[in-house]
Amino acid sequence: MGDELSEFRAAALHFLETNARHRVVATQAGWGIGSDSIGLLDAHADRAAEAAALARSREWRRLVFDHGFGWAGGPVALGGGGRNPLLDEEYRRLEVEFDVPDQQPFATGTHLVAPALLAHGSPELQAKYLPGIFRGELVVCQLLSEPEAGSDLAALRTRAVRDGDHWVVTGQKVWSSQAHLSQVGQLLVRTDPDAPKHQGITMFVLDMDTPGVTVRPLRQMTGETHFNEVFLDEVRIPDANRVGELGSGWRAVMATLMSERASVGSGANNSAIDPVARLRDMAEHLDRANDPIVRQRLAALHTNAELRRFLIGRHEAAMQAGKAPGAEGSILKLLFGDQAVRCAALASELLGPSVLADSGEWGTYAWGRWITGSPMMRIAGGTDEIQRNTLAERLLGLPREPS
Repeated sequence: MGDELSEFRAAALHFLETNARHRVVATQAGWGIGSDSIGLLDAHADRAAEAAALARSREWRRLVFDHGFGWAGGPVALGGGGRNPLLDEEYRRLEVEFDVPDQQPFATGTHLVAPALLAHGSPELQAKYLPGIFRGELVVCQLLSEPEAGSDLAALRTRAVRDGDHWVVTGQKVWSSQAHLSQVGQLLVRTDPDAPKHQGITMFVLDMDTPGVTVRPLRQMTGETHFNEVFLDEVRIPDANRVGELGSGWRAVMATLMSERASVGSGANNSAIDPVARLRDMAEHLDRANDPIVRQRLAALHTNAELRRFLIGRHEAAMQAGKAPGAEGSILKLLFGDQAVRCAALASELLGPSVLADSGEWGTYAWGRWITGSPMMRIAGGTDEIQRNTLAERLLGLPREPS
């Protein structure tokens, strides 16, 4: 696809340069210049500011889509470009170099839920939701985890009972990112309580404004409310919104989970700022760059980033070859969680007490968002413990962990 890629890249760069400015990050401009914001998720504590930011993000997403760069690899019948899916990844690589409104709110829909709909959803379901997801009209959340299930997703208790052409759903979900912003939810429920654990589960697409759906925010240490708990009180969902056959929800969600782990591990949904570069500049600014221990830790962080870059390439090549998502997703997720915590630890050590109080000094207190947010990266997309068990048992063939 050499000629096609070159042509697409030139057209995408022309579009971006015409409609946006090149991004200048602080480490490029110099220490103390520009914003010193450094965080894992771009959430807002203020709901009005959040709504305004989402409106700007939607406006940009519509512009991108309408110019043919929003879903280059999607089916033409659904509004896509009908081209090589790798072109979408190429566009995202180019876009991150420009100062555009935050596109993270749409990542769950385009990266995680859309593949499940394309693989398992009916043509009617695809036509109803996919164009809006890729054009930015629909923000999507995942309604998977539950309070009493821990990291065992298959232990879910939310029930769906058939009532004619509808299903009546009752239960609770938790840790649902951006559910308070979403128009659509990817919902996993138990439709057959008598079936084996992994076989009685079905996936649905839920319109979040359906009566009986209540969303309550969960405040994090950062002061933000990116996550939510969602209560489902006799919510009626049309059977037409079922994704795949009855009892096939586990198969459908596994592709989503592997994509999610790869997305989390690549840092695709996180700050565009390179934390390792910022830490390197911090060490130089504080005259610690020649400390052998600091240098060793910076080298380890750089190595982690390079490993993830190579793994992302391997993951993308496998997907392009039509292979099912493999172990790369879990490995990427583990590497990024470790990276986030190690960056937080080094920043804390370099800055000392100045990270605890907002003195106004550039590049100090701003690290608080990263430091308080980094533990969640060991949980997001499935806990580190679950990932290690999965890799040990399914990839290495080691004995199962005792129940």
